[in-house]
Amino acid sequence: MATMDKEVEIEETTEEITIEMEENEEEPMEEEQEEEDERTPEEKAEDMKKEGNSFYVQKEYFKAIDLYTEAINLCPKCASYYGNRAACYIMLDKFKDGLEDARTAVRLDPSFVKGHLREAKCHLALGEVDGSIRSLEEVMRLDSNNKQAKNELVTARACFKFISEGKKAYEKEDFRKVLFCMERAISLAPACSRFKVQRAESLVLLKRYGEAQVALNELLQRDGMNADAIYVRGLCFYYEDIIDKAIQHFQQTLRLAPDHTKSRLAFKKCKSLKVKKEEGNTAFKSGKNQLAYDLYTEALQIDPLNVFTNAKIYLNRAIVGTRLGKTEQAIEDCSKAIELDPKYTKAYLKRAKCFMETELFEEAVRDYEKVYEMQKTKEHRMLLQDAKLELKKSKRKDYYKILSVGKNANEDEIKKAYRKHALLHHPDRHASKSVEERKEEEVKFKEVGEAYNILSDAKKKYRYDSGQDLEDMSNGFADFDANNLFQAFFSGGGGHSHHHHGHSFPHGFSFQFG
Repeated sequence: MATMDKEVEIEETTEEITIEMEENEEEPMEEEQEEEDERTPEEKAEDMKKEGNSFYVQKEYFKAIDLYTEAINLCPKCASYYGNRAACYIMLDKFKDGLEDARTAVRLDPSFVKGHLREAKCHLALGEVDGSIRSLEEVMRLDSNNKQAKNELVTARACFKFISEGKKAYEKEDFRKVLFCMERAISLAPACSRFKVQRAESLVLLKRYGEAQVALNELLQRDGMNADAIYVRGLCFYYEDIIDKAIQHFQQTLRLAPDHTKSRLAFKKCKSLKVKKEEGNTAFKSGKNQLAYDLYTEALQIDPLNVFTNAKIYLNRAIVGTRLGKTEQAIEDCSKAIELDPKYTKAYLKRAKCFMETELFEEAVRDYEKVYEMQKTKEHRMLLQDAKLELKKSKRKDYYKILSVGKNANEDEIKKAYRKHALLHHPDRHASKSVEERKEEEVKFKEVGEAYNILSDAKKKYRYDSGQDLEDMSNGFADFDANNLFQAFFSGGGGHSHHHHGHSFPHGFSFQFG
């Protein structure tokens, strides 16, 4: 699509002023005093226009404007002077001033084709597409073969189409298309603040906040009192979770435009979100965890589009959730926070901690790796190493789980657990079962013996708990004899002697298995 062409022709006079002289007539001698300027105002104005035209050609537009203005002051009813000054304003991107002059020109001379063309250019540049089309249609009425008018009508109608499609896309919340349409419209109407504001708003709603801020800063430097631009900038701060600045911008918008509906709604939503979040924080600090959880839940319903604020609220709810024993829900909340803000380190750390507590070590390692990738600190490296160690340990047999004791179980608890599980899985108890079932019980009986062998020995237990010599420990039970351990335990040796001491064994077990 062709962009707006600013090349503008100026009005030239067709008259040449000459002085007719006889062959032998001598030029009169200059008198000591300057002769009085006998030119009429019209002649003076034409001279001013000629000089202005010369400056226009040299692209000295401000000097040209001064001369055309003098011509207008001498002959305020001459349409071409206004037309020429309008041409200068167009070249300086002063389309509002150009439009005013072009309108005056066609009002003075309704048949002034170039005046209508310049009026159309200014209308289009300012985004007033209907006015541009009207002016161009008037040119076509005056001159049906005017090629410039035909071409610019195509451009104006294309701009109208982009505006119309952009409006429909906005209603459907298709902000990518809105952005596309507004960028095309701006290329045809470069001085239209409205299109630039709509483009910036689309960037905000597409979460491209940096680009939006650049566009808004440029716009507000030109027009610092543009209420729509101030509103969109406030919206940008709001979605970046800079709530106080957002509130200030919405308030400023409402001072400039008290009926600004969007700003009023955004201000109300912004205040509501801030208050609800702060109420949740206060409840949390006071130890009222369920109340805090409920308040954070309410806050999350206020505006699903506010991704950064909601990410923080999800994390806050996850922290409260762990206090309430809702670990799985806390993991889900952390995941939602990360989905909203993929660089949210605190959410990764909290989720990783929850994974560690629920022994989902592979997931914890992935999260800590992501954290360390984003922030290579000593603390994060140690957390990652710990998670990797726990993952490595988790791939061994869990001797605590085999004996059904906690990791802080004392010596007596471990002995009681061994006694219970050794008797439960001793093969003689299952002699009447199928071959497969007997083999399964033998395996379990041996694992119970392995567990007791490690956890009842302080040194071995320390190495097991700290993850040392893992490979040696996992392969060191090839020749382990659970029968001897059982025999020693129930003979009174506590499991650390392999000699019979004359004590009787429970249930007459014979210990003859493979």
